[in-house]
Amino acid sequence: MADPTAGKLNLDWLISVDDHVLEPPNVWTDRVPAKDRDRAPHMETHDGVEYWVYDGKRMPHSGLSAVVGKSKEEFSPEPLPYSEMRPGCYDATARLEDMNQAGVLASLCFPTITRFCGQLFYEASDREFGFKCLQIYNDWMIEEWCGSAPGRYIPLTLIPIWDPQLAVKEMERCAAMGSTSFAFSENPEPLGLPTIHDKDGYWEPVMAAANDLEMVVSMHVGSSSTLPSICKDAPFMANLTWGATRTSGTMLSFLFSGLFQRYPNLKIALSEGEAGWMPYFLERAEQVLDKQRYWVQRGVTFGEHAKAGQIDLNTLDLRASFRDHVYLCIIEDHHATHSLAEIPEDNLMCETDYPHSDSTWPDSIKVAKATVGHLPEQTQYKILRGNAEKLYRFIPAEPPALAR
Repeated sequence: MADPTAGKLNLDWLISVDDHVLEPPNVWTDRVPAKDRDRAPHMETHDGVEYWVYDGKRMPHSGLSAVVGKSKEEFSPEPLPYSEMRPGCYDATARLEDMNQAGVLASLCFPTITRFCGQLFYEASDREFGFKCLQIYNDWMIEEWCGSAPGRYIPLTLIPIWDPQLAVKEMERCAAMGSTSFAFSENPEPLGLPTIHDKDGYWEPVMAAANDLEMVVSMHVGSSSTLPSICKDAPFMANLTWGATRTSGTMLSFLFSGLFQRYPNLKIALSEGEAGWMPYFLERAEQVLDKQRYWVQRGVTFGEHAKAGQIDLNTLDLRASFRDHVYLCIIEDHHATHSLAEIPEDNLMCETDYPHSDSTWPDSIKVAKATVGHLPEQTQYKILRGNAEKLYRFIPAEPPALAR
């Protein structure tokens, strides 16, 4: 990582730890045997609409997943063909041009058609073949997408969430290829999987491997395959506004899980949930811990509420746990950057959400600097890029000498 104390800090570039790639149509068809091309994820056109086809499902791209280059007035969730997308949505070289224009030095991309943590392959009728397809995605992400421009892309890989032991093997394989992070669900329960609190330790092998391999557990809002709902007929925009704070639930779940006590090197990164809510929820968690831990420790149950589980509440330091293990990401969160007395400056990173409808492109560095500009330069540098470099053990390329 570049030494931020050497000379004048370059605050004209950021690292985005939450962007998205719309997989090129040939990712799988170029890599499976000819006999499997029709059952691997592939593109078909029906009635003028492009679909990804896999395991009997047809899946169009939502227009909200590829809005860059369009005005807000043109945004729409209606299906969008590749021909109408900006090439940076799916082409790594074209993406670099857009990154340079927006002041994005490096980017970590979540997948699209596989869904945020590989749910597509978990839901497949043939998981053995699904695992092969998952590995193809990981190879493509590391070797082609990230390999096309060393130092500009941070590899994010997938695991077979249906088999923790197999997941560990894939984590080890990908780590050996240079991956420092894998995608995980913010809440596995709606997917039909055990939670991180499972009494039988379903996820323990994965978390232990993440600890040992120093792989960041990256969780994106929506990786539970659920939509936020305030009530059954709440307006969509009300639900979308409120839903980002689901990230706080993931943070609290991990803080009280005991995982951070058992795995001192475990790090989690929470994407597209912003961070301005953190001071309230951490303060509230401390109040709850102070007042409720005694009866919980005695093993008293309250309705369906469980016992303390695998956690030592007497030694639990919530602020230290947050500081050492939890990283939050902001797109444009002024409340967060004005709350650094509560949010450790070492735990905050930037994201641009390219090419989704929350994206700040093409004004990403301008928006980010307006969000952090009131802070000391050292702190600005950390949030813009330094924290991401350290967390993901990532050495970025030198910034391009381009005038924007």
